[in-house]
Amino acid sequence: MQWALVKGRVTSTVKHESLDGQKLLICQFLGNERQPVGDPVLALDKLGAGQGDIVMITSDGKGLRELLQHNTSPARWWTLGIVDE
Repeated sequence: MQWALVKGRVTSTVKHESLDGQKLLICQFLGNERQPVGDPVLALDKLGAGQGDIVMITSDGKGLRELLQHNTSPARWWTLGIVDE
């Protein structure tokens, strides 16, 4: 699990069938003192996070496959929670 800042939302007209109707966010990892580190990633969101929110994201593949009910989804990151300030 890692904390990340939601930078925005992704719109896609062509995507894997497991992602149809799913909300995708651009998330920037946060390091010590909530400073941005590394490259941004795409994360699937079912919690309603929005731009400027800090979220906990995970790359737990089994959990994501269960969430999507799809065994071959190419998605990797997904939101576990929205950090309460």
